[in-house]
Amino acid sequence: MQQQQRSIDRLLDVESIKQTKYAYLRCIDQKDFAGLGDLLAEDATAAYSGGRYLYEGRAAIVGFIETNMSRTTMLSSHRVQQPEITVTGDEARGTWALSDTIVDTEWNFVLQGAAFYEDRYVRSGDRWLISHTGYRRTFEFILPTADLAGFRVTASWWGSDGQSSLSVQ
Repeated sequence: MQQQQRSIDRLLDVESIKQTKYAYLRCIDQKDFAGLGDLLAEDATAAYSGGRYLYEGRAAIVGFIETNMSRTTMLSSHRVQQPEITVTGDEARGTWALSDTIVDTEWNFVLQGAAFYEDRYVRSGDRWLISHTGYRRTFEFILPTADLAGFRVTASWWGSDGQSSLSVQ
């Protein structure tokens, strides 16, 4: 029975870690920077873009993301899948496949890419916090919107309260 309970506890921990990572990306896409900070350990570290951008501490990480993602003309969609999570006591490691798209209607570009996140987590009370996050790109490309014939944004969380301007019957 103890083995069965340990297995259940591990599955619950893995699910909680998944929820933490999903919330992290949702907070970025919805520009909820206070919520983002709540998901990070105080002494968290980050290494974005293969270590090109390094940050230490919750405030520095949130500050970097807010500085670069807060414009309402920068629309983002971050999706992770294929989690590989290992829990060891009150710590865990996770590898995630990332697919992301950014549409910037002010700077007129579309960026798409893929990467792998390598994260570490720490248990804090009854939840898991991110103690380290970072990704390394497998690829990334950018296109000027002028090169995309007929390109237009027909809905935006901020510009149209998420309502599409497309007419449907």
